[in-house]
Amino acid sequence: MQHAQYQWIQSRGWTPELPAAEAGSQRLIFTFGAKQLLKDRALTGELQDHFPGAMLIGGSTSGEIAGDEVTDDSLVATVIGFDQTNFRAAHATIGEGQTSFEVGKELARQLNDNTLRHVFVMSDGLKVNGSELAKGIASGVASTVSVTGGLSGDGANFAETLVVDETGAGPQRAAAIGFYGDHLKIGYGSMGGWESFGPIREITRAEGNVLYELDGRSALDLYKTYLGAHAEKLPASALLFPIAVTEANSKVSVVRTILSIDEQNKSMTFAGDIPQGGTAQLMKTNVDDLVEGARAAAETSMKGLGGQKPDLALLVSCVGRKLVMDQRTEEETEAVREVLGDDATIAGFYSYGELAPFSQGEACRLHNQTMTITVFSEH
Repeated sequence: MQHAQYQWIQSRGWTPELPAAEAGSQRLIFTFGAKQLLKDRALTGELQDHFPGAMLIGGSTSGEIAGDEVTDDSLVATVIGFDQTNFRAAHATIGEGQTSFEVGKELARQLNDNTLRHVFVMSDGLKVNGSELAKGIASGVASTVSVTGGLSGDGANFAETLVVDETGAGPQRAAAIGFYGDHLKIGYGSMGGWESFGPIREITRAEGNVLYELDGRSALDLYKTYLGAHAEKLPASALLFPIAVTEANSKVSVVRTILSIDEQNKSMTFAGDIPQGGTAQLMKTNVDDLVEGARAAAETSMKGLGGQKPDLALLVSCVGRKLVMDQRTEEETEAVREVLGDDATIAGFYSYGELAPFSQGEACRLHNQTMTITVFSEH
């Protein structure tokens, strides 16, 4: 595997400079950047000019990751060339009468064949039910195919998110890359570092990813009571106070954060399903616990490589973690680097949701407030 990384920052342009254009083997460019930089398409156009024929996949972010550094208002392009692994792209439009499940199923339809090994997916972060998207992809590929990825971000603005595919960057999209063959080892890990506190409440009314009532009371009013002064800054302040959601008859909880609120309906919309009849509980954390969560995610991801060193690592970490860690954010990427080693190329972004299985061999699920890592090693 060949890999090179380029970063664009307003004050200095591309570092290092983009190479002269030359035809060559098919290349893949993971492209993560600030929304406005993707929107004007000049920088993605430059990448296409300097790497003719390359496939682009990525999206807008709530912060960009290059190595163990975290930046804002930049664009990070990671160019990958494989020696013995094939890949191809898929894309779909969100909306237009299609459910999120159907969007996922369409991506799978475009990618699926008997040599498919892994799918990395990027989706709009606001116009999708990430739980249903993941289920849709899983329904259309073999159970042996692993799926990871993330939902695009928009800082802490929650206004509009973009996905990058071969046509450029735009909203209400989902895109995916399928990896094929037996020469690519893939590992993944997803960990949080949050703990539950306070009363466990029953989810008495919910539809899909919209929550209306807890214990028969308005969920929004109840949540605002917990937030106190922070309630004035919803939905962004909700990133500091996620909830642990557990389905009825299950012992495994998932973390959910709010994407939007509806004052008229007294409802809260989440990035993934909220199961009626299940339970919800508030969560809290601190920087040290988040850093240890990131380290644990890296250690888990390495188990999938069978002792090989990673060539590439894609990090998708939740914007809520970044808001909590603030000036200490890079401590979690530094912890990941310590586990993965100095030779791996690390790229990624801060997201509105992370996609990965709970553990090796399980189906992909939507996560919030995690560090989710996918590592690749070609042999």
